[in-house]
Amino acid sequence: MEKLTKMISLRHLEVDGKRMIGLKFYPDKVIQALVKTLPGVKWHKKRQMVCLLNTTENYNQVLNTFRGVAWLDMRYFSKKGWMGCDDPSVVIKGYKSRTFAASYKKCPDSFLDELEARKYAISTVRTYVSCFESFLNFHSTIPIHKLSEVEIKSFIHSLIQNSKSDSSINQHINAIKFYFEIVNKMPNRFYEFPRPAKAEKLPCVLSKQEIELMISRTHNLKHQCIISLLYSAGLRRSELVNLRLEDIDSKRMSILIKGAKGNKDRLTLLSDKVLTKMRLYYSAYKPKRYLFEGYKGEPYHATSVAKVVKKAAIEAGIRKKVNPHMLRHSFATHLLEAGTDLRYIQTLLGHNSSRTTEIYTHVATNIFKSIKNPLD
Repeated sequence: MEKLTKMISLRHLEVDGKRMIGLKFYPDKVIQALVKTLPGVKWHKKRQMVCLLNTTENYNQVLNTFRGVAWLDMRYFSKKGWMGCDDPSVVIKGYKSRTFAASYKKCPDSFLDELEARKYAISTVRTYVSCFESFLNFHSTIPIHKLSEVEIKSFIHSLIQNSKSDSSINQHINAIKFYFEIVNKMPNRFYEFPRPAKAEKLPCVLSKQEIELMISRTHNLKHQCIISLLYSAGLRRSELVNLRLEDIDSKRMSILIKGAKGNKDRLTLLSDKVLTKMRLYYSAYKPKRYLFEGYKGEPYHATSVAKVVKKAAIEAGIRKKVNPHMLRHSFATHLLEAGTDLRYIQTLLGHNSSRTTEIYTHVATNIFKSIKNPLD
């Protein structure tokens, strides 16, 4: 069987209130010619892909048109349906159209509309809907308009009794508060709940020598660049895999992080050493859109990044359980130890509050050097 080298990724889209099939692919004369034969196909400027009406007939025609020509990536389409989509409007509409037994209580449309209006991230939408519906169905016999602070407290108490994590409890509280305070515009003083005390865990940090050893023991050039960038730019794993070629500015020696946590853009540092290594990587791998691409041209998978870092740590003989975020922690800590102002570190990391960045003052060891150990 001949191996297909072309790839088309199918996506769920919504255009003017109509469900559409999105086709995402690299420019290719054969694919472009075949796309023009599809009925009612149009260009979606915002999503940067072609699309056509989502009907059974059109779906089957897409399958038949590209059979034997291109590999169709269904990860974001048929496997999870609208739940796997990255378009908020499609996900919100999907939640509204769900059908359940009459006894199950769904999120009201006003809750979903407010989430969409405030442009919450897809992950937040899923979490809030799941948490709020858990609350509604815990009190399944009570109409939503009769739920009060008494019912809220009994629900939170049940979560504690069932040993739910502090994070899960806080997420449920946030979802409930969102409905009563934001959607229903009720005074927040009636919904002040004692939240679980957040565990103050110190970030795990690697030494410069350990990181250098991880890089030197990694013989795959692509993997070297991944580890080097995570550390030298203080990147989150999700930020790394979403980097595009145009985000690297070698003239200003900076990296543009688009739509990071909190949907914010920011600039961070580009290392001279890493730039030299990345130029070699580019010549060898020739990525087309994303800086790090998987086999089919999609963004490199976050799980693969974790495996690269874990393997490098093992090769370097590091006994700690190393993950990608430890490299970001190490970046911030080493900058602080070198005397970099905390405000600059906060900007590079993209933290909203300086209190978040201040945690690194607890792991920076430069202050220890001025203290004489009593045993010595």
